[in-house]
Amino acid sequence: MSVDVGQLAMLAGVLLASGVAAGLLAGLLGVGGGIIMVPILYFVFGALEVDPAVQMHMAVGTSLTAMIPTSIRSALAHRKKGALDMDLFKRWLPGIAVGVIIGVLVAAKVKGPVLMGVFAAFAIVVGLHMAFGKTSWRLASQLPGVWRQRLMATAIAGVSVMMGIGGGTFTVPALTLFGYPIHRAVGTAAAIGVIIAIPGSIGFVLGGLGEAGRPVGSLGYASLIGAAALIPTTVIAAPWGAALAHRLDPVWLRRAFAMFLGATGVRMAMSLFGA
Repeated sequence: MSVDVGQLAMLAGVLLASGVAAGLLAGLLGVGGGIIMVPILYFVFGALEVDPAVQMHMAVGTSLTAMIPTSIRSALAHRKKGALDMDLFKRWLPGIAVGVIIGVLVAAKVKGPVLMGVFAAFAIVVGLHMAFGKTSWRLASQLPGVWRQRLMATAIAGVSVMMGIGGGTFTVPALTLFGYPIHRAVGTAAAIGVIIAIPGSIGFVLGGLGEAGRPVGSLGYASLIGAAALIPTTVIAAPWGAALAHRLDPVWLRRAFAMFLGATGVRMAMSLFGA
């Protein structure tokens, strides 16, 4: 596999630019930026002719690795603004831990197209909800009991790890359906993203050790080169997004969320079917 310097420079530029977008989205919506990073990384690895058998695993593992400092920065920014609900975070922590373990174990066993299908399907479903769902829609006026909340957290963390995202993709709509204020949902989701990203990244690193077909500069299923290109800009841009989140109307937050989810989900689905 050979790639000329010009192509590497172009791809590095794409990753740096996507890092800005991912950082803004992480701060704005509490999603860790993975919803942007995974599809971009997938197509970048494709351009580098990475083995298709590990292409999606590399995208997910690299996204989780790059997400760690971004999620931390975003969570701290929201905490300063009083949007991080520590009581809720502590209640969800055991469920998140179990979900991450399940997600990593399943992801290590399934093939790349399965991960791509999971990403596309859930991104489209949640995007449709955020685009067409009404703010008045509620499953209940308050969150359910502690154990049901932990089951929610387990499901959210498990699917999020398989998608390479920080959990906000599901945490934010799940909380708002129970009447939870969206700004606090976004801030708390950012902290949840930290707990998903760190063990999730470790799991993908360990799961990919010794696997064939990975690009140069990889540690397991994490591209250290890709993460190094993404981390600086995402860390810088995350506080910008957090500041913007507290200036926007919640309706526009939902629309922004839906736009990114819908676009990335459809594009990944098209790729899955060879379009």
